[in-house]
Amino acid sequence: MTARANYIGLAPKAMQILMNQEAYLREQFRASDTLSTAAWELVKLRVSQINQCAFCIDMHSKDATAQGETPERMLGLSAWHDMPFYSPTERAALDWAEHLTYGRPVDDQKYQNAVNALGEQALVDLTIAVNAINSWNRIAKTFKPEVGSYKPQ
Repeated sequence: MTARANYIGLAPKAMQILMNQEAYLREQFRASDTLSTAAWELVKLRVSQINQCAFCIDMHSKDATAQGETPERMLGLSAWHDMPFYSPTERAALDWAEHLTYGRPVDDQKYQNAVNALGEQALVDLTIAVNAINSWNRIAKTFKPEVGSYKPQ
């Protein structure tokens, strides 16, 4: 494969906006009583699976492992509906993430179910997080950073 554009070097201000969004989300999930940073990693991993983003799957599985996530829960994400490994809150988050990632409309009942399960603040943060990982997936699939090169911090 020929080298692709260095998107970080060519659009540093845009990349900084995305990194600032990640910092906001990290802070929100660390402080949340509803959704943890572990749940956030599972959402990022699941959305990356749906989008078939190899770089992001590698990244978020490594980050989740570094945070103590179990292999069973990571491997089970593709069939989370039928796996007993996830809490009701995690299930609500994964359901919302899939719904948005697949581009399905959010009717009043779907919205109210999500608010009831997560609360308004967590739902807003989760929606921003789902938007963010979908954006990162599209960037990575376009510019193809080397899969396997990511090291958790």
